[in-house]
Amino acid sequence: METFTAAVDLLRGTGARRIGVLGVSKGAEAALLTAVRDDRVDVVAALSPSPLVWCNVGPGRDGAERPYRSCWTWRGRPLPFVPMDGSWTPAEPEGGPVAIRGWYERSERTFAELLPAAEIPVEAARAELILVAGGDDAMWPSGPYAERLAERRRAAGAGVRLITRADAGHRPFFPGELAPPPSPVFRYGGTPEADALLGAAAWPHLLDALRG
Repeated sequence: METFTAAVDLLRGTGARRIGVLGVSKGAEAALLTAVRDDRVDVVAALSPSPLVWCNVGPGRDGAERPYRSCWTWRGRPLPFVPMDGSWTPAEPEGGPVAIRGWYERSERTFAELLPAAEIPVEAARAELILVAGGDDAMWPSGPYAERLAERRRAAGAGVRLITRADAGHRPFFPGELAPPPSPVFRYGGTPEADALLGAAAWPHLLDALRG
């Protein structure tokens, strides 16, 4: 996480009036965690977020992918995380793009005892929080995840803006952005039209929060 707090240092050094952090998917984990640990962050926009710290995606600094390890460290120490259940198999035929949402859902059930330590304590963040998620996300259940994050904020009396759309997928995109091309490996869910509409609905909230 020091990578991101160092970026906040740099922005503060330029005299920036307000600082926002935007992240998508795993990047949303980083954005939320940065705000929890650095109260200089004014706005966080978490697109397709998770309320949990998950394990690594790809190799770590040692070049190895296994055993699973945390994606994030703070002050040199790994944050508690949830690993993936290695017994899961995709429902799709081999060779085509797969939906891995079920893998995350199964891993939560398998490693239920690890969830409390891996929860991201968003109630501790001073920043304004904007959560954007699609209900048809095929990568992980970002719709329910965003609801969990919002509920955690509300329970603590903290503000949150939750923007969702039932037919949108994993990658909403903002006005002026091009729709990302289909992945040959993963199914993202949603449609370009629904993903654009979700991004368009979230865009005014992001601009309003950044203006303060």
